[in-house]
Amino acid sequence: MRIVVIVLLVVLVLAVGLAVYVRVAPSDPDRWHVMPDDVTDRDLEGGVMRVVDAGAGGLARLHEIITDTPRTTVLAGSVEEGMITYVTRSKVFGFPDYTTVQQSGGKIRLYGRLRFGKSDLGVNAKRVDGWLNRFRQG
Repeated sequence: MRIVVIVLLVVLVLAVGLAVYVRVAPSDPDRWHVMPDDVTDRDLEGGVMRVVDAGAGGLARLHEIITDTPRTTVLAGSVEEGMITYVTRSKVFGFPDYTTVQQSGGKIRLYGRLRFGKSDLGVNAKRVDGWLNRFRQG
């Protein structure tokens, strides 16, 4: 019985430690504020890529939509720079997802990906597609 209690306590301490680490681990802009050259419309195992027609002022409009999303903050960049990286944290555990958005000419490229794990279970695609649906309506 005593061994079971010790094992359960160790598991609990590890779980709490992991949860704390996920919430407080620093986000390095040099690592996350990047846009790959090969962005095309596709779903990835741990993220999503999208390219949309935006026209002038598209990034500023999309920025307003994205920053209106709960638990989403700007990690790096700005509308004026033409590229912004956002961090959106999951509600319960605070897992960070990173989305980089860049406007080049009349196109906006989006690259959303997870930080921890291998599969995001479609969470990034759902979020990015929701942003783009609002963008197209508006």
